[in-house]
Amino acid sequence: MQKIYMGDAGPKVSPAVYGFYRWDEVKDAGNVLKKIVHLCLELGINTFEHGDSYGSYQCEELFGELLKEGSFKREDVVLFSKCGLRVPHPQNPDIRVKHYNTSAEHIIKSVESSLRKLRTDYLDIFLLDKLDPISNLEETALTLEKLKDSGKIKSIGVANFSVFQHQLLASYLSKPIVTNHIELNLLSTQALDNGQLDYIKQRYMRPLAYAPLAEGRIATGNDEKATKVRAKLEELSIKYNADIESLAVAWLVKLDALPLIGTTNEQRIRNAVNAFNIALDHQDWYELYNVSIANH
Repeated sequence: MQKIYMGDAGPKVSPAVYGFYRWDEVKDAGNVLKKIVHLCLELGINTFEHGDSYGSYQCEELFGELLKEGSFKREDVVLFSKCGLRVPHPQNPDIRVKHYNTSAEHIIKSVESSLRKLRTDYLDIFLLDKLDPISNLEETALTLEKLKDSGKIKSIGVANFSVFQHQLLASYLSKPIVTNHIELNLLSTQALDNGQLDYIKQRYMRPLAYAPLAEGRIATGNDEKATKVRAKLEELSIKYNADIESLAVAWLVKLDALPLIGTTNEQRIRNAVNAFNIALDHQDWYELYNVSIANH
């Protein structure tokens, strides 16, 4: 896969990104992670998204151990991590309730922890997950800029920000935000209506689209919307001689989005990568979109 720029200011990344956001229930995580990372690298995916709590707080450490083994070099991969969301977990008994924390103290603590666990001295992109409405924004922005100046983070990104939140944080920063990690797939198209996608493009960035296969719902969902979209994908799969999941990801790629793959199913990862070999026709894109929004 040819590497592409995330935007005007962002780093070069693989056109598909692998994220560990659905790893809380993964059994034998160490071995599965090793297998998945090697498969991704073999397929040309060299960009990996972590979060401080992913995989019940263990994915970063497992990835760091793999890096230490030396089967690939740090400079050959692009690493993201993120913080902000705080969820009750046995590892953190002080968290009583789900909340967001984007305070300077929490950001610094999270970045230091991610660097230590990943066994690296820098993150290519650090994402702030949601905007805490009661945080001191000036302090948050200053902390992000200091971390960038120190070299511990190379670029600043956001996750799940509305257009107004995106604009608000950007107004406090002198350094660019390079991406917004948003939910976007054929069964969840609200980013096309709420301005998120338009604003991301206005800022010359590419969106990071998580759940590109709607967490498997596109292939196996029984609800009316999933069933209708799948029927249209199956019809088109004959024309393109491609798997329906590959077509669903090709639909996203047409929007200049970077699909953020989260599955541990190897075939699904291959299907997502095969999307880049499909030149989806303009009207076919709209046929799929029209079926998706028919029940709005």
